[in-house]
Parts: sequence; structure tokens; C-alpha cells
Amino acid sequence: MSTPDAVPRDAERGEGPDSSSIFAQAMGEDFDRLHPMLQRRFGVSLAAGYACVGGGIMTSIRRGPWWTVPFLHIGRIRNILAPYPGKNVPFTVENYAYRDPFGRETVTFVRTFDYPHHPERPGRFDATMILGATGRVVDYLGTHQHLAVDLDLAVEEDGSLHLRSDAQRFSAGPLAFPFPMLFSGRADLRESFDDEAREYVIRLEVRNRTFGFLFGYEGRFTCEFPAAVEAPAHVLPRRHDRRE
Repeated sequence: MSTPDAVPRDAERGEGPDSSSIFAQAMGEDFDRLHPMLQRRFGVSLAAGYACVGGGIMTSIRRGPWWTVPFLHIGRIRNILAPYPGKNVPFTVENYAYRDPFGRETVTFVRTFDYPHHPERPGRFDATMILGATGRVVDYLGTHQHLAVDLDLAVEEDGSLHLRSDAQRFSAGPLAFPFPMLFSGRADLRESFDDEAREYVIRLEVRNRTFGFLFGYEGRFTCEFPAAVEAPAHVLPRRHDRRE
């Protein structure tokens, strides 16, 4: 995919706080310190009127020790994490803005991994994000939004985005509780833009504070920014959760 040049701020974010993306609202003035192409990528919103659709190569997808394999495959059932390790795995990412059944502006982050050695079972990692009541971005993981995760967002000196996950909450029908971190992991993600190659660069690690490394990937991709006023059905979760 080709990567278009950055667009002016008012064209990609809209005017005023009510029309800015959930990332711009959560980050405030720090959003303006992001690389312009990251501002565009994370500026997807209903008011902006465009989506971000990318594709590239994950040069490395890694997983932790053998005992992490059952957990990764359980997560695969609900499109949480990708269960197979690999090298040079093609992938796509789809970011669309839509309004969920509770009236909240939501942005999809759907990543699909086309494993060459598992062509019949591509990996898929679904997430949908909203701006929570506290002003932080909340990341709902998986097809049914059972796990809600608070995100900490920061800007590095080179204009890259540093994202770290914080508290996690599980909900399924009437059942809801803080998810114990002993059985989960914290994500540490960095996304930047390579001006020379005109590519986005991404690196993710998920670690458990007791058991160490669980899962990670790194790769490069390019994006297009098609006009969009609604999200296609294939990127929407099967269930929306009201709890933040």
C-alpha cells in the first residue's frame, strides 16, 4: 500500500475538542508532538471522516515458554492475541470509527496475521477503543469485549507513540470483576514512522510481572486513509460492553 503525505491538522482532526479523535482528546497537547503521520493514523474519528487501512510484514512474532501456548490458543477463540510464532508474516490493520450502541465513539484496531504455515487459520487480534469517563482511552479486547484495559499514552522524543496497558476489568453478563494480573500481562507498545522508508514501525511486548515474557511482535507497514463514515461489519465486535 502507498503511504500518502501528512494532511493539515484541521483536515485530519476536525475543529474543537468534540470533533477530535479519542487519542487527541486523551493526550491533549501531547498529541501535537506526535510525528505528523502518527497524528494522521491516530486521528481517525467520525468527524474526520476517514479510516486507516494498512498492510505490511511482521518480521517476528514471538511467544513465551511452552506453558503459554494453551492460553494463547484460548485467546485465539475470541481473537485475543495471535497464537503462532513466525517470521516475515504478512498482516493487515483496520482502523474505523463508529458509534457503538451506547452512543460512544469507538475506533476499531483489528489486526489479521496471514501465517504462511497456517493459511487456513489466520491469526486475528481484535480491539475496539473508546474515550472513558476518566479521560483515558479504554481498550476492549476480543470479539465480545469481555476484557477492558486502561491505556497510558506518551510521546517519545522522536515523535513515536509509547502505549502501556494498565488496569484490566473482566465482564460477561452480570459477572464483572477486576481481572487479576497474575493471570494476565501488561502490554508495552511503541509505534513510530520511518521518514526514509515511508513506513510505520511497530513493536509490542506483553509480559507478566511474575512469569515474564508472554507474547510479542515487531514489523513494518504502510497505510491508506480512505473516506469512511461507518465501520464495515467484519471489524465490529459481536458484543458491546457498557462498563468502562
